[in-house]
Amino acid sequence: MEEFMRNRITQLRINRGISEYQLSYDLGHSRGYINNISSGKSLPSMSEFFYICEYFNITPMEFFDTRHSDPELLSKAMDEIRSLDDDDLLLMLTLIKRIKK
Repeated sequence: MEEFMRNRITQLRINRGISEYQLSYDLGHSRGYINNISSGKSLPSMSEFFYICEYFNITPMEFFDTRHSDPELLSKAMDEIRSLDDDDLLLMLTLIKRIKK
């Protein structure tokens, strides 16, 4: 589990194109905070884990969902889909089914 958390945070950080230092700074920590997590020296507390999820605009469930390498992108897509009316949602579903063939 520890290795998964380290790797997932690294993956999310790289997907967004930010450095360990920048992520540490953005979360309000010293410059080595994320490096300590990435190197296995420490793990985030539960509250810090929630801040990390919030930073990447994902839920904790999306954090642990390994089916998608970019859960932030999936979350943004889902937000847009949720805003569609029923007719557009049906059209979107038809399009998704067609793409999957």
